Amino acid sequence: NVPARRTTQGIDSNRLALLLAVLQQRARIPTGQTDVYASTVGGVRLAEPGLDLAACLAIVSAMNDLPLPADLAVFGEVGLGGEIRQVAHTPRRLAEAARLGFRRVIGPRSAPDPDDPRLTLLRVATLPEALAAAGLKSGSTEGVGSVPSQHR
Repeated sequence: NVPARRTTQGIDSNRLALLLAVLQQRARIPTGQTDVYASTVGGVRLAEPGLDLAACLAIVSAMNDLPLPADLAVFGEVGLGGEIRQVAHTPRRLAEAARLGFRRVIGPRSAPDPDDPRLTLLRVATLPEALAAAGLKSGSTEGVGSVPSQHR
């Protein structure tokens, strides 16, 4: 067995390793033998915990070969227990998502309501809930379709 390759650009490699471990332990996504390449646009360095949840969903999406919806934005810190934590500047993040044309946002359960009525906030408390809200499921790398109604 050859160890899985982990390559990052602009993202802390230790943070990526932690997120992959949480995906495996808390969401039962088999990341242990999967090569993962993670990069930011233009190689910009990001050390912001608000990108944790987006990175996790992007990884599972890539493993499924199932793109996330184009109108979906994602933010939230992922804890070791798979919990989704609040991050700084949530109202500003929501306003920026609306300004950029996103219509749905997956974020922490504790996030305030968005000011823009065109924006739907899908609140989640755990990584498995976030995967379900994005149309992905825990325990496999198989997509399950549209957003479950409990997250609308």
